[in-house]
Amino acid sequence: MQKEFSLSKGNAMVNFTAKFCDSSEKLFDSNGFRKVLVAYYQKIQKRESNIYKYIDKSLDSDDSEEVVSEIIRVCKLLIVLKVEDIAQMELKYEKLLSDKDRFISFVEDFYSFWRKLERYTIVHNNSVGDGLQNVSFIDANNHFAKLILTTYRKIEENVLGFQPKVYRQLPAGGNAGFIVNNVPWPLTSTYECLERIPFIQTILLDPPFIIYPKKNTRDGMFEEVFSNPLDNCTLDEEHYFCYPAKVGELLAFLYFHRDFMAHGVTLCNLFEMAREEEYTGKKPDIVYVYGARDDVNTIKTVFYDDVDNDIMLGYVNYHEDIDYFGYMKKMTLTLHNLIMIKRGYLPIHGAMVNIIMKNGKTANVIIMGDSGAGKSESLEAFRELSENYISDMTIVFDDMGVVKLNDDEKPKGFGTEIGAFVRLDDLDSGYAFREIDRSIFMNPDKINARLVIPVASYKDITKGYPIDLFLYANNYDEGEELEIFTGSVEDSIKVFRDGARMAKGTTTETGLVKSYFANPFGPAQKSKETDILLERYFRKFFSTGVKVGQLRTNLGLKGKEKQGPKKAAIKLLEAIKSL
Repeated sequence: MQKEFSLSKGNAMVNFTAKFCDSSEKLFDSNGFRKVLVAYYQKIQKRESNIYKYIDKSLDSDDSEEVVSEIIRVCKLLIVLKVEDIAQMELKYEKLLSDKDRFISFVEDFYSFWRKLERYTIVHNNSVGDGLQNVSFIDANNHFAKLILTTYRKIEENVLGFQPKVYRQLPAGGNAGFIVNNVPWPLTSTYECLERIPFIQTILLDPPFIIYPKKNTRDGMFEEVFSNPLDNCTLDEEHYFCYPAKVGELLAFLYFHRDFMAHGVTLCNLFEMAREEEYTGKKPDIVYVYGARDDVNTIKTVFYDDVDNDIMLGYVNYHEDIDYFGYMKKMTLTLHNLIMIKRGYLPIHGAMVNIIMKNGKTANVIIMGDSGAGKSESLEAFRELSENYISDMTIVFDDMGVVKLNDDEKPKGFGTEIGAFVRLDDLDSGYAFREIDRSIFMNPDKINARLVIPVASYKDITKGYPIDLFLYANNYDEGEELEIFTGSVEDSIKVFRDGARMAKGTTTETGLVKSYFANPFGPAQKSKETDILLERYFRKFFSTGVKVGQLRTNLGLKGKEKQGPKKAAIKLLEAIKSL
């Protein structure tokens, strides 16, 4: 991104490397300020709001560019002069400034318009320009936020003629900041379109970060294609960024369009960011292009196994209907799982926790199930109930993990993510507020509202824990809360393979549905290969003493969304105490 400022789809991007404003005068002279003011003026003009009618009548001009220029000049004057002085010096502004209340309404409305934009600041650490280099990025962001706030306050004080008695330190600068770099990796001709897209090196996040994507559910499955979707693809380097992620043991280059910047930022709460020395000059295991511009009008969510280059490639084209973090997260995990299956490991859609009891016992529990089955909710209820018995709990994975055989010992579980993509509707009402200082919120006012929060360290998720309990999360059926299977291996496999659940609104599905092995993110696409793994792994579970069963969470039963997971947690605690 070489432009000093861009504004697209409600995303404002300020390039500190191209231009860094350190005074109100520079701010008003900047291309960015003019673009934001033009966008605001077009908005109120379209609505024909009272503020627009007031400005239009006061400045008496049919040329919107001229109106914007006049407003900028008035703002410059208000930094150093009071309203009365300006009205005497510039008679053409007398009508505009004579009604202080209306002018303050305009200032407040414009300031609110700016604050409702998703605002990002960017520094290129390998570029030379007229902006910011070799200065503390954090200090620069703090200075920029302070500049916006003090400029806004100075204008209001010079209009009102007095200082306010209450100051509210509202976030006014960037919601998030990036340091980006251009990093070489061994590209083949197929991937040349990605060559100049900058890598995110550092992210500065000022939580709580609240975003409002257009979609609140994900639809359909990711489909395999047998030709590389990047062939003949061109990507504008100024419109894309790459997040280098460590997804479990794999290296992933996750490319995303700037219009979906909020989802790119959210990755830092979910996947460990790789260090420069871990990806510079190295070929990734995974490449994912999210929001690629092409000639297809419908949503294209596909993956391609690039055997020649040993890369699993994900591709989702640009469309408003993909504006949901599930498309970013789940495709990444699908690509991870496909690689795991090829390597003979078993991907698990579920949650795993390492538990250390106060009496010294340890237990490693996996609760498996598709979206909305009650995995995370049961573990959260378990956490709340277990204070008297448990000294420590470590989350190994909260959504997607992998099981690997361990010779003649119990198979081990490994995680993929350092964070959790949690459905707020089913959590304790106070949970989100307790974690607000680390969280990214998505559509908190809607059904299927989500919270993305760090829950584990990369060291913990990749350590590997021998499994003691392997349970299926049954959210649709009443009965004994915890049932350990004592029948045949085949009967146990059937419950897990069927993947039945009551849909909870996390996708567009409704009612009682089934998904192969409760995992439409890899195993469902490679069911033949996964069937072979299920037979091998379940026999190993039984032969090594892993308890296999189902946990009835009742999360899908009306009226039992809260009590169901709590009752299941009580039974789970009793089972762990008896291990």
